[in-house]
Amino acid sequence: MHFNMKEAIEVLERTPQTLAYFLSGLSEGWLQCNEGEGTWNAVEVIEHLIEGEKNNWIPRLEFILQEGCNKPFPPFDRYSHLEEKSQKSINEKLQEFKAKRMQNITKLRSHIESDLHLELKGSHPAFGTVKIRELLSTWVVHDLTHIAQIVRVMAERYRTDVGPWIEYLGILKEQENKK
Repeated sequence: MHFNMKEAIEVLERTPQTLAYFLSGLSEGWLQCNEGEGTWNAVEVIEHLIEGEKNNWIPRLEFILQEGCNKPFPPFDRYSHLEEKSQKSINEKLQEFKAKRMQNITKLRSHIESDLHLELKGSHPAFGTVKIRELLSTWVVHDLTHIAQIVRVMAERYRTDVGPWIEYLGILKEQENKK
């Protein structure tokens, strides 16, 4: 197993800064592009990440620490951010994400005092028994997945504009092979 709390926090701490640097100041064309109906644009991904900070990672960690496997923790609605359209700017959303993430990392450090805590188990509503280590690993990979998603969606915007160079652009070739 490769999970290491210090290394996990390294990624979790950098995600808000990475996204802020990448997305701040971009035109609406970049921020609002998506891969078609039912897919998310960069702004919606940020809203989803904020929702996860509020209702997923730390709340589930705290639930496991309190309840163990006695009862399943509440399900997380991965699409709830789509129901409420915020009028905040991308910079305000990125700042909210960063502030909430920093609070959550502080909580994470206070809740996990030793590697023994990583093996504590809880009950996921769909998967059954899960370990804290698995929850935290998923949090890190979830960040990486959404960073990759944003980049992929933005690359897709120029698919037809790259012409024959598409042959050398793996990010577009991968999507082409999935269609």
